[in-house]
Amino acid sequence: MNPETDFSIRTFSGGYDKNLTYLVTCIRTGTQVIIDAAIEINMISEYLRNDPIAILITHGHNDHTAYLNEYIQQYPNINVLGHPDSHLRESNPHFKKVEDNQGFIIGEMNFKGIHTPGHFFDSICYQLSPVLFTGDTIFIGRTGRIKGSKSNVEDLYRSVYDKILKMPKNMRIYPGHDYGDKPTMTLGDNIKHSPLLRAKDLKDFQKRMADYEKNRDVGS
Repeated sequence: MNPETDFSIRTFSGGYDKNLTYLVTCIRTGTQVIIDAAIEINMISEYLRNDPIAILITHGHNDHTAYLNEYIQQYPNINVLGHPDSHLRESNPHFKKVEDNQGFIIGEMNFKGIHTPGHFFDSICYQLSPVLFTGDTIFIGRTGRIKGSKSNVEDLYRSVYDKILKMPKNMRIYPGHDYGDKPTMTLGDNIKHSPLLRAKDLKDFQKRMADYEKNRDVGS
């Protein structure tokens, strides 16, 4: 798909910690979807043409779902898409599970959900080629962190190195936080930009992650 002719992306920054929410609009049909509910609805409502069809949740951390109930109250029929094991499925009647490598069409936009556990067990990246919404799996300049009992460094390594880094290098990354010196970047440029994306193997990745933690700024 061509982001200049098939869909548009509007970025909203705010939330708990430089969170990013995206409004994706199908140019041909006007259908709209939201990536993560990290931003208050009044920041985005003026850009909604009609009721949005769905909210795509990249993972269940509270900063990415903080305003989900607000969106549901405003749009009672909105679908909530996420990992099959997400806790959100229990409280949302319109929850739709997204299996690994499952494709789905919204408007005329062809999405694919890719399970990328590591930062959190229910992490999903949403591919809308040539774009990838990465949540907290990959940021500009680094990967997400490992924190808490439902994070796992080996899972993160496999998700990043066996899945994301094997994608075309012109894939454009749209992360869940604005932590980099640019809001978005191609995968190829991000690899050049980030030592965490250039590890030789799992052991090297673990060392690079440990070094990052020793010297990191506050962030997710």
